Amino acid sequence: MDFLCYHRDRTGSMPLRQALLEAHWSYMDTFAKELIARGPTFDDAGEACTGSVHIVALPDVAAARSFAFDEPNYQAGVYRDVLLRRWHNTLGRTMWDYAGGREGGNRYLVLGFGEGEPADLSAPAGDDLIAYGPLFADDGTTWVGTAALVRAADASTAAAVLRSPDRYADIEVHNWSFGGRPTT
Repeated sequence: MDFLCYHRDRTGSMPLRQALLEAHWSYMDTFAKELIARGPTFDDAGEACTGSVHIVALPDVAAARSFAFDEPNYQAGVYRDVLLRRWHNTLGRTMWDYAGGREGGNRYLVLGFGEGEPADLSAPAGDDLIAYGPLFADDGTTWVGTAALVRAADASTAAAVLRSPDRYADIEVHNWSFGGRPTT
């Protein structure tokens, strides 16, 4: 089962986040084989972290909750809340398989929150999708939205990855960057 976990930062928690960076990376290292995508989100200026997204393959809902709530930043109070949802990997790959690589262009996390009849279950055509899939409730069948990681010129172009905007009560677009330990 795949899960999307989006930890949203608490205002003013950047110093604590920075102090816990190695603990966070070490924790995530234990899930290296299960991670589909990861990385921080940023404010509009691209300077301050606003959250951290992880898409991870885990055996069940209990394991996903443990992953989300045992995370060192969560335990220390960096985050104000957590979005944890089942997710379907329509692209069938990880962010590391994305042909566009880690660099070049703006990257975004797009979250569409909906209810009722599912929308946007299949990925749109194009080379700018890093990850894409519908979000589901814990039962794995009740559609609650769509999440995507996308390279786009700007936030409005990124939001257009959701082809049925009228099906969503809210659409959030966050500046996002490939995560993990620096390779240099």
